[in-house]
Amino acid sequence: MTRKNTVEYVVRFSRWARVQHAAIIVLFTLLLVTGLPQKWPGAAASVWIVDHLGGIFAARWLHRMTGIVFSGLVVAHLTVAITGLLSGRTKPTMFLGKKDFSDAINNLRYYAGYAEVPPKFGRYDYRQKFEYWGLIFGSIVMVVTGFILYFPGTLARLLPAELIPAAKVMHSYEALFAFLIVLIWHIAGAHLAPESFPIDTSIFTGRIRKDKLKHEHPLEYEELFKEP
Repeated sequence: MTRKNTVEYVVRFSRWARVQHAAIIVLFTLLLVTGLPQKWPGAAASVWIVDHLGGIFAARWLHRMTGIVFSGLVVAHLTVAITGLLSGRTKPTMFLGKKDFSDAINNLRYYAGYAEVPPKFGRYDYRQKFEYWGLIFGSIVMVVTGFILYFPGTLARLLPAELIPAAKVMHSYEALFAFLIVLIWHIAGAHLAPESFPIDTSIFTGRIRKDKLKHEHPLEYEELFKEP
């Protein structure tokens, strides 16, 4: 006789949000695999990756095509987000406010032992908001500099040619910075934290355990279930 599963779940992420997250994982991985070997072409790992991709021209073609698809995803995300806000269908839950900065300070005080309880978070906490806006602005930088490098002749006819080497530096180091942020901040914070280890499945399934929601986002929980 099996015991009935009594764990309650709350739907937290829409299908569109889950599709975007899955697409970002695939596209970001492809861009790193095809881009970083071009940053360090002399490294043994870079040579191995490029050889297995079919050579440098194949790696560059795949990088550019993936970049174009990624650019389309960025435009689609911003279009849906902006139209949703303007029409009132979605709430501005990702906007930063004074509470987020005070939450960051108070959470550090809690970690250091100067506060007895951590701050209460709403639908998204300050870490998630910082990461989101870092992704948005970083993506815009990557898209703009990527197209500059894709069409350098066109840019040189319209704008100062000095923008081309500047775009190359910005594109390269923004990619490395994004990789480190995902590796150190996102994976460690979202998936390797004790309450989520070994992985937080909510962004993949769209659901979160009710008790986990109450623990991590108590203000959202109180709003959903009208608790005082």
